[in-house]
Formats: sequence, C-alpha cells, structure tokens
Amino acid sequence: MTSTQIYWSVFGGVIAMWMSFAAIFLAQKKPPKAAEQKRERASLYGIGLQGVAYGLVWSIRRPVGETIVPLPRPLELVLATATLVLAALSVWMTLAAVRTLGKQWSYQARIVEGHRLVTEGPYRIVRNPIYSGMLGMLVVTALANSHWIGLLAALVFFWIGARIRIRSEEKLLREAFGAEFDEYARRVPALVPWFR
Repeated sequence: MTSTQIYWSVFGGVIAMWMSFAAIFLAQKKPPKAAEQKRERASLYGIGLQGVAYGLVWSIRRPVGETIVPLPRPLELVLATATLVLAALSVWMTLAAVRTLGKQWSYQARIVEGHRLVTEGPYRIVRNPIYSGMLGMLVVTALANSHWIGLLAALVFFWIGARIRIRSEEKLLREAFGAEFDEYARRVPALVPWFR
C-alpha cells in the first residue's frame, strides 16, 4: 500500500466517522424539553473557540500522501490504524454521553428542572465525555489531513474553549450539587482519561 493510498483510506475513514459524529447531534431524537432553571452564557465563548480549532485543522493542510510527521512505512501503518481506532472511540464516547444525559443534554451549559448529577456510563471515565470525543475528532482530523502546525494551533484554541466550557458547567454543577459534585470531580478527570 502506498503512502497516498494510506492517506486516502484514513481520510475516508475519518470523514465517515465525522458523518457519524454529526448524526449524533443532528439525527438524534430530541427528548421532551425540560424547564430550564439556570444557564451559563460564558460557555458560548468556549463553543466559538472550539469552532476555530476545527477550522484550523481543516484549513492548515499538508500535501496528499504525506503523514503529519515523516515516518517509516511500518509506523505510518500503525499511525493510520490508531487514527481510525481513535475516531471510532471518539464517536462511541460522544454517542454514549448524549444518550446517558438524555433531556439534560444541551449545547450550552445549563441546569434543568429535576437535573441530576450524571456519573454513570462514560461519565465514570471523564466528567466531560462529549468534549473528550470532540478532542478525539480534532486529533484524528489533524492526523488524517492537517499539518502539524495546524494541530498545535488547533489544540491551543480547543483547550482554551474546553476550559471555558468546563468551568461554566462546573460552576452550575457546584451550585446545584455542592459536595457531591466536588467528590465526583476529585475522583474523575475532566477531559482526558487517566490524566488529571
């Protein structure tokens, strides 16, 4: 298999995973609307910064057939496989998180009537599994298509955006659940499994 064939195989696989990722949000049956009690508007800035990050990995491209960094063929195949596995895991984590949240899921940080602290499913692994899935999709897009400079720049914007969103959400959760949330936050990492 040539480098160009590997490139197109990985790129096609990542595009397929992006279609699945988008379908989670667009085609998912919406639960009944819950009465909103409180919303954190600062999270919108985080959403915007994460959008910039995705724009960077899609627009700062490398030549077709090249890897993100020069690699010998065996490592190129390992990276290609790892990219596709991470893409599938990212889609799975996002889907599992949206399903676990049910009516509590929202683009923007908010608390709804009857809100409960969700700690099961993918929320046992990380406190923000949707953002973990988004980070995974950012990385695989860069590995499939972007220049390493695009990946580094995108990671900076994504990380800042994620921090804003996480802080917004955690502010609301601390107000609503106090010590119960603090104990959960001590046990479970925010974004990357096993990384505190």
